[in-house]
Amino acid sequence: MISVVYRLTAPGMIEAACEELALTEGVLLRPRFLSICRADQRYYQGARAQEVLRAKLPMALIHECVAEVVFDPSGEFHPGELAVPCPNIPSKLDEFIAENYLPDSRFRSSGADGFLQEYVLSPADRLARAPANTSIQVSAFLELVSVAMHAVARFEKFSHGRRERIAVWGDGSLGYITALLLRARYPACELTVLGTVYEKLAWFSFADRRLHVDHVHVKQGESLCDHAFECVGGQGSRHAINQMIEFTAPEGALALLGVSEDFVALNTRLILEKGLRLFGSSRSGLSDFICAASVLEQNPWVGQALERLIADVLPIRGIADIHEAFRRDMQQGFGKTVLEFNA
Repeated sequence: MISVVYRLTAPGMIEAACEELALTEGVLLRPRFLSICRADQRYYQGARAQEVLRAKLPMALIHECVAEVVFDPSGEFHPGELAVPCPNIPSKLDEFIAENYLPDSRFRSSGADGFLQEYVLSPADRLARAPANTSIQVSAFLELVSVAMHAVARFEKFSHGRRERIAVWGDGSLGYITALLLRARYPACELTVLGTVYEKLAWFSFADRRLHVDHVHVKQGESLCDHAFECVGGQGSRHAINQMIEFTAPEGALALLGVSEDFVALNTRLILEKGLRLFGSSRSGLSDFICAASVLEQNPWVGQALERLIADVLPIRGIADIHEAFRRDMQQGFGKTVLEFNA
């Protein structure tokens, strides 16, 4: 079977190529809705080191996707069923290390072709069923929800049991989803969200407190939260992480989710004085997709809140539409750009 693949060949340049698929090598999927991630934009804009671009391009972008099952030789999935493919492709599993941290794992749209393809082959054990009672557009970015789900699971592993006050630094999409899952998981906790744009903070209506990072006031000897999550990344991560170190109670857990291309200077003296636990969290595995889908099915209000993240739904019928989608996404102040893929 022939499929068209849309690959980024250089920053801002996409070319179509035909490839033959062997239908015996996995579940045949037709991508229906895709969602653009910051990582996709970094490749598209060329905001990665030149050696990284040379090593990974040409490559099809997009790792957030919901697809329609066309054919499954194993019979696990039925034609017409909606499935969310996990972009992480481990060559083996480890007893102690999660699949998304194995150094030999491949990841779609980062070293392996992403979902900007007419058809995709995926192993059945890399697929999660799309959550019931959730819009297909929200299912398009279930991968990002699974990333936040993975961070919450790691938080429960590394943090102590006093979880009465939790704070999230970051007023973007990842911060919104992380805060939303924390609200669902800990409905009685005092949830604080900190950001830099008042208009974005207004979207976090489910939080108990919404604070601008330049106007945080904590009395001497007191703390803002028991534990904290950093969802900022980039140049703002240094300020965010050091605020977390300053305002988190002793022996709190600090989850780091934001990606920065540069080294970040941290107040290690205060980390040691407080006995804080910093842990990183990146990407997710199939179990996190399944858990995220379960949370959406059990809490319909979470899916409804996620619909507010959809900033644009754009039809894609060819390369010109892909370029327009990335251009529009760059202009978005808040939310996700979803692509209805009919190329």
